[in-house]
Formats: sequence, C-alpha cells, structure tokens
Amino acid sequence: MALITSGDGALKTWIRNRCSSRIRAFCLLCPKEGIKVPIAVLGAEIDETAPPELLKQFEEALATKSELDRFMKVFPKTAHEWTVRYKDEDKAAAKESHLDMKQWFVKYVK
Repeated sequence: MALITSGDGALKTWIRNRCSSRIRAFCLLCPKEGIKVPIAVLGAEIDETAPPELLKQFEEALATKSELDRFMKVFPKTAHEWTVRYKDEDKAAAKESHLDMKQWFVKYVK
C-alpha cells in the first residue's frame, strides 16, 4: 500500500524503481505514467501542478488499459495539497477524500 503526494518526488522514484512489484494498490495525488496496479487519483480543482485538464488526460490514458481498475475524482473549490494542509473551508472535501482513499485501500489491500 502506498500514498504518494505531489511533494514526494524521491519517494515516487524509489517506489517505482524498487517496490512496484510488491505494491497491490496506491493512491496518487499527482499522477505520472507507468501505472501497473489499481490506482485512485484524487485531484484538486485549483492546482497548477496537476490541473483538472491534466487529470482528464491521465484518465483517458488509463482508460486504454481496461484491465486496470481506477478511480478518478476532482474536488471542487480545493487547491493543491488540500488533503494535508486544508483550510477550514476544505475540511469537508478533505474528509471525503480520506474516506475515498480508505475505501480504495480496503478494496485492494487485504
């Protein structure tokens, strides 16, 4: 199981290079290519790093891999890193995203 946030560049590289065969599911908050396990992408509407347009392209690319289960969601009126550094107005979206992430992991990590 892995939770990868946008600020974890070294961690993402390490996981991709060293652990990819052992990971059964992960939740990525700033998606990249090379996905080989079920993936949940939880994005922010206001995000220059991974804007909704980029997430849409990523979703379309993943759709070509019918064997790969995926869950994509963009949270309205939220900004980059809202799940870990949220403001009071982001609290409901953060809780919802944490529940989505928990359900995703429960589905794939036994």
